[in-house]
Amino acid sequence: MRCIAAGLALLLAACSHTPAPQASHHPEARAYDAQLDATAAVDSALARAGERDTKVLLVMGANWCHDSRALAGLLQTPRFAELIDEHFELVIVNVGMPQTDDGHNLHIARRFGLEALPGTPNLLVIDSQGTLVNAETATTWRNAASRDADAIYAELLGFTAI
Repeated sequence: MRCIAAGLALLLAACSHTPAPQASHHPEARAYDAQLDATAAVDSALARAGERDTKVLLVMGANWCHDSRALAGLLQTPRFAELIDEHFELVIVNVGMPQTDDGHNLHIARRFGLEALPGTPNLLVIDSQGTLVNAETATTWRNAASRDADAIYAELLGFTAI
């Protein structure tokens, strides 16, 4: 009995020191429409970018993904919406679960030079000629929910000068 009590005490002690999952500090949105014609949406955004001399901000994620919902929600806040309206054409594309071979619209990523999407979300910044300008960071957004909003804003703002 003493062994069981000692084991239980150790288990409870371990649980009490396990940090709780960090909640997202960004609003969440279920913005990934599985019915969207992604090719047409991207083509239309590229045409608008050419007319307005802006860039396309292509977010590839899924509603099942906490980080995808957090990124989409953050982009809809007034501060980000103003930046996007002035400098970008926003397209939000559902990609399903590419990491489990149940991906959707992956041809869109390949169109801009990304052969694989290792997770979700992905944030592609594309100039009006169709060139991906952030190839190094496009697939590094899997922690979007825990990123600092000011750092995200500064990163997006930096793409406006390119």
